[in-house]
Amino acid sequence: MSSKIDLATLRHSTSHVMAQAVKTLWPGVKLGIGQPEPFVPEDLEKIEARMREIIRANYRFEKSEMKKPEAVALFRKMGEGYKAELAEKVPGDTVTIYKNGDFVDLCRGPHVESTANIKAFKLLSIAGAYWHGIETNPMLQRIYGTAFETEKELGDHLNMIKEAKKRDHRIIGKQLEYFSLNEEVGPGLVLYHPKGAMLRMIIEDYIRREHLKRGYDLVVGPHVMKSDIWITSGHYEYYKENMYMFKIEGQEYAIKPMNCPGHILVYRSKTRSYRDLPLRFFELGTVYRNEKSGVLHGLLRVRGFTQDDAHIFCLREQVEGEIVSVINFVIDTLNVFGFEDFKVELSTRPAKSIGTDEDWKAAEDALKNALAKKYLNYEINEGDGAFYGPKIDIKLKDALKREWQCATIQCDFALPERFDLKYIAEDGKERRPIMLHRVILGSLERFMGALLEHFAGVLPLWLAPVQCVIIPVSEKSGPYAATIADALKVAEVRVSIDLRNERLQKKIRDAEMEKIPYMVVVGEKESQDRTVSVRSKSEGDIGKKKIEEFVQMILREITEKVK
Repeated sequence: MSSKIDLATLRHSTSHVMAQAVKTLWPGVKLGIGQPEPFVPEDLEKIEARMREIIRANYRFEKSEMKKPEAVALFRKMGEGYKAELAEKVPGDTVTIYKNGDFVDLCRGPHVESTANIKAFKLLSIAGAYWHGIETNPMLQRIYGTAFETEKELGDHLNMIKEAKKRDHRIIGKQLEYFSLNEEVGPGLVLYHPKGAMLRMIIEDYIRREHLKRGYDLVVGPHVMKSDIWITSGHYEYYKENMYMFKIEGQEYAIKPMNCPGHILVYRSKTRSYRDLPLRFFELGTVYRNEKSGVLHGLLRVRGFTQDDAHIFCLREQVEGEIVSVINFVIDTLNVFGFEDFKVELSTRPAKSIGTDEDWKAAEDALKNALAKKYLNYEINEGDGAFYGPKIDIKLKDALKREWQCATIQCDFALPERFDLKYIAEDGKERRPIMLHRVILGSLERFMGALLEHFAGVLPLWLAPVQCVIIPVSEKSGPYAATIADALKVAEVRVSIDLRNERLQKKIRDAEMEKIPYMVVVGEKESQDRTVSVRSKSEGDIGKKKIEEFVQMILREITEKVK
């Protein structure tokens, strides 16, 4: 081992110390099943204190091998039936045992040299989990924690967790009334409230205009299609468990989990020439996928979502150029929305897939060559491609450097074959086009969640559902406030007036809590001067301005899309 301890090994060793501490505090606990009385958060402090005692004792992690029947008998004698079950399932004739102090456990390792190597750790939370993840099995108690080499690294991580909680889009979404998830509707299905629907419309309008500027044609497909389509595409065989199926008059249908078959059928609706290519079909398409309830998470993982989805049908010699154009589109868009850092992955052929080896190699080469032309570093994600082709994933990084999967570019030789897509080549012969599947933002729901967390709910002016609130000091100033609102509305600024019978300071505080970029306070003096007193969310009080001056200032900031 190098002088720098491997973090995974350190954390694995710390988990053993935690288990040892739990066993000394509650001898009746069975490791792998949990105690009869569930842990409560206050227990974490007791466990941490006992862990520190074990660490100070400087127990060595001693490794030994034991024949499997002997190990099973040992754990049964210790009353650790679940450890015995795990030992029985270990491949081979022997199992590895680790001992530190009086604590004995089944484990492959590796570990740090001794418990004294553990310097900085923290237990974070408690949660329930079924044994082996099967709902009919007993419920476990799982303790989550983390460990680092130094207290500084641990402190930085805990501060990041604290900051992440403040930025949680589910909390922000509820506080600012952007969206809700209602069990009466069903898990993973989003209800957009007025401000959330406005934010969504702003994003949709921007991305739709950008597609039109970049040579895409708009198409719209149905939400429901016959199963025959999904059988041809391969989704029925490879993706059926994620699809919602039903029958009408004896015919099986599916709610679409993808937009690609609809775009393919638009392409196939007439004879295409090589002169027509590339064809770029774009749709803000809503899809539904039967995600397991355990993985659903606010807007980030839902069952119904909308993609800024497009499919490009092109000649083989056009593929790399089109991929480069999509990469440019992604980077430009991320920058506009305030994301300046990202990570790139190239996912290769999975075990379950369709298409020939030659086509897969050609598709992977096209993606690699496009990345090389953009001088982009990337990681290989072995076996994680789509069943019909390899893909590039571009993961944006937010203000806390967390990664969010959004943009994807997939190179597909297989579906054009399955749907018998053709074009008339220059020599008059029929040839097969290549198909690129791609999204820029990805799921609008996930992108909105990432956006809210990145900005901690304080959205840039151009994205804010309410850009300015006008606060009259008294009822007398109401008509003047309405005049200002009319001037802003003519300029297409999203504005509201706070006419509540509340104190001025409460109105200002409420506007701050609602994270509205600009507040305009007007009273008798402003009405006489035809001015407004302006407060900025980012800069505080910026003084009085003429109405026309303020309108121009706010329009300039909107146009420049200041982050």
